[in-house]
Amino acid sequence: MFRETPKIVIEDATAPSAAYAPSVRMEDLIDKLKILNYDTEFVQNMKMKPINRHYFVVATNSGEQFYMFTSLAAWLIRKSGTSFEQPQEYDDPNSTISMILDHLRAIDVAVEFPPNKLKQGAGEHAIYVLDCLADQAIRVVNFKWKKVEIPPEDPTPEPEIEDDDAELILEKVEEEMLAEYEEEDEDDVLHVDDITKLYGQNMLDIQKPENILESKTDMEEWKLELERVLPQLKVTVKTDSRDWRAHLDQMKQHRSNIYANLGNTKSQLERLYSDIASTLDKIKTREMYVNRQLEPVLNEFQTLQEEMSKVKEQYRDVSGGVTERTRTLNKLTDELEQVKREMDERGSSMTDGTPLINIKKTITKMKNEISEMNVRIGVLEYSLMCTRVRDRTQLQEDMNSTSSSLMI
Repeated sequence: MFRETPKIVIEDATAPSAAYAPSVRMEDLIDKLKILNYDTEFVQNMKMKPINRHYFVVATNSGEQFYMFTSLAAWLIRKSGTSFEQPQEYDDPNSTISMILDHLRAIDVAVEFPPNKLKQGAGEHAIYVLDCLADQAIRVVNFKWKKVEIPPEDPTPEPEIEDDDAELILEKVEEEMLAEYEEEDEDDVLHVDDITKLYGQNMLDIQKPENILESKTDMEEWKLELERVLPQLKVTVKTDSRDWRAHLDQMKQHRSNIYANLGNTKSQLERLYSDIASTLDKIKTREMYVNRQLEPVLNEFQTLQEEMSKVKEQYRDVSGGVTERTRTLNKLTDELEQVKREMDERGSSMTDGTPLINIKKTITKMKNEISEMNVRIGVLEYSLMCTRVRDRTQLQEDMNSTSSSLMI
């Protein structure tokens, strides 16, 4: 198995570290995908774009991320031993998400979020689904860690270090030694007089050893140790590109190489020069011959071009006159059509009896209206007369009643 327990466990969802949990889980998912041979089977064989360690953490392009999410989920489901059709970009996202969640429930994975959380193709829920599918695929392939195999030490000596891979540069060594000497205190400096005195005191003891010094080191072991540390003891000096001596040596070397190869090359270059010169002479002679042969044709061609230019100019002038006359003709045609239209309208109005009939109908209608008005006027006059008679009668009655009362 890859891992029995999750890599990260967040007990408090409001903790500051909870915001980084998807990033950690995404990195863990990438490691699991590499174990499942994701680079070869998914990226290369299926011609898919490789994803980085934070691809599904932040939503950038929902369409692209959703297609990558469904494709990766389908590949993981197939890795776990279940047949699953490869999703396409034009498939219904709801049906694809539903099939993925059904597979998760079939392998006893808790799905505690709505399916629409996966439509973006990114976020903690998408990472959770892919991580669970990757765990199931690893369980199916029965992945196990192997013990680390340490290769035996090669007894052969290490190869010599080339100038380009030098471990120590002479200038750097000199600078470090100079810095160490400058940092020392003056009290620690050993003067020449002290060296002389010390040398004088110990000279006799050194020249007269009491016992003969004998080495107890085995010769074979010493040679083996020397061969082992010999590459590390070498100090190679890297050539400085600014050193004029190195440039001078290179110039001398190049000069000697040039002189060495000049003998064979010079004869070849001279032969090539003579061939090129003769070829150029032939080309020049042929060019002069062709020019002489084509000169009459070129003159005729130039004359024809000039005539064609004149004809084009005349055609342009004539075309301009035709255009102007065509415009005038169109204008006159429009005016003629307008006159014809007016004449047709007048002719139709003169021969048509509809206006006379309309006038007669109008006169008849007016007569009827006049008759109605006369009747109404008569009725009104009669009403007015009745009103006057009634008023007069009423006035007479009032006057009679008044006179009667006065007499009484």
